Amino acid sequence: MEEKAVASAGCWEPPGPPRAAVPCFGVTVDQDDILPGALRLIRELRPHWKPDQVRTKRFKDGITNKLLACYVEEDMRDCVLVRVYGERTELLVDRENEVRNFQLLRAHGCAPKLYCTFQNGLCYEYVQGVALGPEHIREPQLFRLIALEMAKIHTIHTNGSLPKPTLWHKMHRYFTLVKDEISPRDVPKVEVLEQELAWLKEHLSQLDSPVVFCHNDLLCKNIIYDRDKGHVRFIDYEYAGYNYQAFDIGNHFNEFAGVNEVDYCRYPAREIQLQWLRYYLEAQKGTAASPREVERLYAQVNKFALASHFFWALWALIQNQYSTISFDFLRYAVIRFNQYFKVKPQVSALEMPK
Repeated sequence: MEEKAVASAGCWEPPGPPRAAVPCFGVTVDQDDILPGALRLIRELRPHWKPDQVRTKRFKDGITNKLLACYVEEDMRDCVLVRVYGERTELLVDRENEVRNFQLLRAHGCAPKLYCTFQNGLCYEYVQGVALGPEHIREPQLFRLIALEMAKIHTIHTNGSLPKPTLWHKMHRYFTLVKDEISPRDVPKVEVLEQELAWLKEHLSQLDSPVVFCHNDLLCKNIIYDRDKGHVRFIDYEYAGYNYQAFDIGNHFNEFAGVNEVDYCRYPAREIQLQWLRYYLEAQKGTAASPREVERLYAQVNKFALASHFFWALWALIQNQYSTISFDFLRYAVIRFNQYFKVKPQVSALEMPK
């Protein structure tokens, strides 16, 4: 007889101000056979669903975790997403922080409902709409909505004082995890990467980019467009946290190139960026942005886009060691490092408006 999934008192709860309690079940879902564990969770979350009527759909776009949708109605209006953490992703992601961020964003109307956590994952509400692709996010109608949603998230505060940006701590930690495994045949030597990391911190820290609450991983598939409501919502908050404003935007601009078929010819042209940034600043300020303000943010964003390349290259090297997801992480790391060194001279020469 199968034991009943019981909400465990030993599960972690996010620190910070009290929020609605999120059930935590003592269930571990097998990464290689998700369905049995997922259905066990569904019996707890949707006890009125008949087991033989539950339908499932596997999403295969993710390159950190594994994701399964469970529902009974064809329109998926009530749909539970079961996300199983990828192998050793605790090296990359602070899971307590992820739940805290999920609840924070939900409280501000920027995230779906979080139904529960379990030993190696979480369950949450399906966001209605279409996951965007590189061909969509360059359309003016859509990138305006994306800029407005990012501006909204950037105004969120958890308390009166802003913490330090997470960027440097995370990059140094990632670098420490991979430096002994780096092969110069594939990527630059450890000494070179160490020098570049120091250069990035020295130069970017001087740009006075505000520290705000950031998504930090705004690739195309993390943006859901609801045509009926005329808005976008961001999903997946694993890497969310306080960071430089310009990093969040620059990272998103890098994602115009795509993930599976990376093509930096799709990196947004200057005019597209300026319009995007104008939408963003005007939403943030509530008034028109001056040309100087737009140009200043443009310079900051393109400089911080360098840090984005470096960050995700290190991330991919860690994933290459541990992930069981079918994706060529080493190739992706090489692509990101190559783009970093390619654009660094031009971006370094960008002058900040006085």
